[in-house]
Amino acid sequence: MQSPFKDLPREVSILVAASFFVAVGFGIVLPAIPVFAKSFGVNNAAIGLMVSVFAITRFASGLISGTLVDKFGERAVFSSGVFMVSLFTFLAGLAQSYEQLLFFRAAGGLGSSMFSVAAGSVIMRSVDDAHRGRAQSVYQGSFLLGGIAGPAIGGLLSVISLRAPFFVYSVLLLCSGAVAFFFLKGEKIGKRGINTDTSDHTTVREALAMKPYRIALVLAFIGSWVFFGLRASILPIFVTEELNSTTVFVGYGLALSAIIQGAVLLRAGRYSDEKGRRAASIIGAQVVLLGVLLLTVSVHVWMYLLAMAVLGFGGAFLSTTPASIVGDVIKGKGGKVIAIFQMAGDAGMMVGPIIIGAVSDLYSYRAAFGLPAAIFVIALALVYQIPETRNVEEPQVNNLRPLDEDL
Repeated sequence: MQSPFKDLPREVSILVAASFFVAVGFGIVLPAIPVFAKSFGVNNAAIGLMVSVFAITRFASGLISGTLVDKFGERAVFSSGVFMVSLFTFLAGLAQSYEQLLFFRAAGGLGSSMFSVAAGSVIMRSVDDAHRGRAQSVYQGSFLLGGIAGPAIGGLLSVISLRAPFFVYSVLLLCSGAVAFFFLKGEKIGKRGINTDTSDHTTVREALAMKPYRIALVLAFIGSWVFFGLRASILPIFVTEELNSTTVFVGYGLALSAIIQGAVLLRAGRYSDEKGRRAASIIGAQVVLLGVLLLTVSVHVWMYLLAMAVLGFGGAFLSTTPASIVGDVIKGKGGKVIAIFQMAGDAGMMVGPIIIGAVSDLYSYRAAFGLPAAIFVIALALVYQIPETRNVEEPQVNNLRPLDEDL
């Protein structure tokens, strides 16, 4: 069997290893966050705020993180960011009130922004067009592999203690930061940038003038609204209260979605490289919309599991495409350009959970699920308008140089 790392630079494999530990921990803590917040006697809108505040901080610090990446390099920013999230996750597990939990979740968002922008910079800049879809798939796959075991473990830990998942996540983040710090090395990785020539760099103004980049921003926003807004806010409460099930099945549903997505992800990445970003986006958008609609009409736990499986399949095609488009159109250092792309996704994470939580309080869970289904129709319309950015004739179209030379 061909290795998924074949023809990919060493930096990708190191990031995959580091990201795996992040993913396992995040999967463990994901089912616990809404239930832990609920234990303080707050409503669903407050639970949505708990989920969104992490993204709010990420959004607010996105450009700062981009500047830090351009100045200090990916290794230093990635490892420092992961260590920060580890600290504040540990403190979140010790929280004695909703306000304390909210503060520590918000503080962790800064570190998350740092390591996300750093990782995105390495993936987008070090891989050519002919392999970018597969590189994104391998990178996303590291999160999914961790997500397969994480939610199920987190659901079981939550039965024992709602605080235990936070402490386990903190330890796994320390492992991730250590991997990045000791192994993500190169001639200039982690050193202060000394090359002030920006003639070969894509500026924010140049990026925003490109239609593919603008569409990628919108897709990132809507995708985060749908995937994160649903799964990380009221979904665990919906399963336990509306479907009369347990947090264990919440974890099973998330794990099933990750299994399906992981099984299809590499094929979806290769399909994106061979057939183009537009074709992959169309398949993903159609299937994800079907999954959201199935979730909206779910009346039994098996329907919930089926919907999560469909979402996993569609997510394999849709989750990596916007990032691949951004990697196709930028050149040279682009910390701020990548940061704005991340901020678009963070914006979806901010507004999605709050609005979905509020709609569920005012109307019903099904109305809260129906709203993002309607919003996702916009994404479905946009994918048909994406100009193809995958350059078949000239894989090196972006004039990418070895990563070490730019750092």
